[in-house]
Amino acid sequence: MMSQPQALIIDDNAKNVSILAHLLSAEGLESIQVINPATLDAKLQSASHIRVVFLDLELPNVDGYQVLHKLKNDARFHNIPIVAYTVHVSEIQVAHQQGFDGFLAKPLDSDKFPGQLSRILKGEPVWE
Repeated sequence: MMSQPQALIIDDNAKNVSILAHLLSAEGLESIQVINPATLDAKLQSASHIRVVFLDLELPNVDGYQVLHKLKNDARFHNIPIVAYTVHVSEIQVAHQQGFDGFLAKPLDSDKFPGQLSRILKGEPVWE
């Protein structure tokens, strides 16, 4: 039996995490939720089927870009799209330069999300 594909959500806002987890679940992805970035390493121990990462840019005590570089330097994430998701649409250029694979503005549009996710999982760049 194949394990359910997983999405890693890194966001300190529990409400945002729960909305995104709900949208992902509707598309058949299980969520690994990291509200506190300090617990990221521990959470990754149990994660073996991550297909996509949603990373908030504003996190307590750490910058989203620092987390991005940490993941990009981790062999387990070499072929996994890492998507910035933030209320700060003005960050889109910086996110692109820093090496994010995609960008979604908060609040997420629940009607558009299934299509966006499908494109991201196919490796297409989604900058919305």
